[in-house]
Amino acid sequence: MSATARKTAPLPDDIRARKGGEPLVSLTAYTTPMAQLMDAHCDFVLVGDSVGMVLHGLESTLGVTMEMMILHGQAVKRGLSRAMMVVDMPFASYEESPAQAYRNAARLMAETGAGAVKLEGGVAMAETIAFLVARGVPVMAHIGLTPQSINTLGGYKVQGRGVAADRLLADAEAVAAAGAFAVVLEKVPETLADRVTGAIPIPTIGIGASAGCDGQILVVDDMLGLFTAFKPKFVKRYATLGEQAEAAIADYSTEVRERRFPAPEHVFADTLPESKK
Repeated sequence: MSATARKTAPLPDDIRARKGGEPLVSLTAYTTPMAQLMDAHCDFVLVGDSVGMVLHGLESTLGVTMEMMILHGQAVKRGLSRAMMVVDMPFASYEESPAQAYRNAARLMAETGAGAVKLEGGVAMAETIAFLVARGVPVMAHIGLTPQSINTLGGYKVQGRGVAADRLLADAEAVAAAGAFAVVLEKVPETLADRVTGAIPIPTIGIGASAGCDGQILVVDDMLGLFTAFKPKFVKRYATLGEQAEAAIADYSTEVRERRFPAPEHVFADTLPESKK
């Protein structure tokens, strides 16, 4: 069932059941107004830890806190009625132990109303994923380029080329076997993404991967063109709102300096006109 025809938010099992069917649609959101705009069109909305870079000006996702994720999760939830909300677990909130991961995942779900959490890592995180799923926490996995690990990956590089392809496939198989209901594949070669999609029983969600994935996700600010200086190769800009916004701000600035704004229609008279008395 498409998002536009659905009246209630899907559950993680509904997302899992879409494997091999109609492609899943997802975007990131960090605010209520943006969530409202995408609710009718997305199967799930991700409150990504990319919020640290997109809205808070951080250089990476490593400085994002649980409090930030909860705040933005609560805001996004207010704007959704038909799309499922997934919230990222921030760096250092789950890697220490399965017990730490459970405490923080339970807090995220309880305080935001999320339908699931997302965490990064493959084979190394399989035990943690299984621990969470066994205790009622649905998990979306994330492998390939994992932004929380850029310091060990050597930057925002394509993952899974050459001999590393088998390792990435092993990561996908491990998270699927551990109970993840879907897995994000970020910045991996197209042929490898297709290979992974065909090898595991859960949906793959591509970002810089392949049109053959079971779904796609993008950072909404990227696809709307709100950033004017940088565009990743895997992003298609469906609008250029950043340029339009800057032009509008420049027009406003000019009109204020020239005393053309506010105009007569934007100010209030001392008395009501006769027609409104």
